[in-house]
Amino acid sequence: MANRIVVPEAKGPATALLYNDWYPAMRSEGLQGKQLVKQTIMGIPLILGRRADGRVFAMRDACPHRGIPLSCGWFDGEAVTCKYHGWVFEPVSGQCMEIPSLTSRDTFPRNLHGTAYPCEERDGYAWVYFPEPGSGRARPEDAALAPVPEVPKFGERYRSAHLTAELPCNVDHGIIGLMDPAHGPFVHQSWWWRSRKSIHEKEKHFEPIPQGFRMTAHAPSGNSAPYKLLGVYGEPVTTTIDFVLPNRRFETIRCGNKWFASLTTVTPTQPNACRIDVAAAWNVFYQVPLVLPIAKFFGRRFVEQDQVTMIQQAEGLKYDPTLMLIDDADRPAKWYFALKQARLEAAKTGEAARHPMDGPVTLRWRS
Repeated sequence: MANRIVVPEAKGPATALLYNDWYPAMRSEGLQGKQLVKQTIMGIPLILGRRADGRVFAMRDACPHRGIPLSCGWFDGEAVTCKYHGWVFEPVSGQCMEIPSLTSRDTFPRNLHGTAYPCEERDGYAWVYFPEPGSGRARPEDAALAPVPEVPKFGERYRSAHLTAELPCNVDHGIIGLMDPAHGPFVHQSWWWRSRKSIHEKEKHFEPIPQGFRMTAHAPSGNSAPYKLLGVYGEPVTTTIDFVLPNRRFETIRCGNKWFASLTTVTPTQPNACRIDVAAAWNVFYQVPLVLPIAKFFGRRFVEQDQVTMIQQAEGLKYDPTLMLIDDADRPAKWYFALKQARLEAAKTGEAARHPMDGPVTLRWRS
């Protein structure tokens, strides 16, 4: 990030990870030419790249022959070649296409693959699908794969921006921090956002949705300056917030035909470390000069405030303290943990996951 915040090594407790889903691995603009880019997601070392035809790909950074990282080898725009023995792989499917040491008397093993993961571009990110370990190879054409997440959009003309920050904590702490409604006046104290003096009681309505829950459409907080700016359009302003497993927060703000939408994800890089990514799109103030750099500046400051707080929290978490959650402000965190546990159990039993919410719920807190 701009001010180069130093993120310490994560030392807190790890957590269970959710598979059979998509995670953003990196910004896709970084995949150019014949370059292989190394990333670690879900504790798995990856290489990502872009074929000459524009298709992005992701492979485990290990040759299935002797385990040497494929990143040590070569990519010519079509195939990845291992440095050790020259094995050649088509990177989207992982299919091994050549083993130089074989003779004319040998039978080529047609079903030999390196580990390739389905990889798709959406909203400027390369999304990678991670199947449950031991469940076999996931293919990009598999109809059973869930749709790749996208930022909601309500027109063809819009601006967009992206933000990212590393967090030295496990994904659970990153996610419940993401959905926490009570930290704003303390973590995000700013003249352009809100202050401790602006705290007041709030009442929000929630309802269950598949794999998550929704804060139903409501007038946004009156103590947040950015929302007040939308009043210039003279239309009622509403915002809707969805949380969806494994790690996604969707926010949609509508003001007549004007809108702002974002998708924020918290992706586990290691079992005890994660990364927050924000992709946003909007048509509000579309004609205002410099709106994009201004939005990026304030958005970056907002994410940095969360990042610094999580770094400070990690100092306490590394000693694995006893923690507590309260009602009603922490009820979304409780729903998250219940949803996650239900999904983990469903993966073991094969039965449908039970949703922790029986119906609409009204929560009240001060922030």
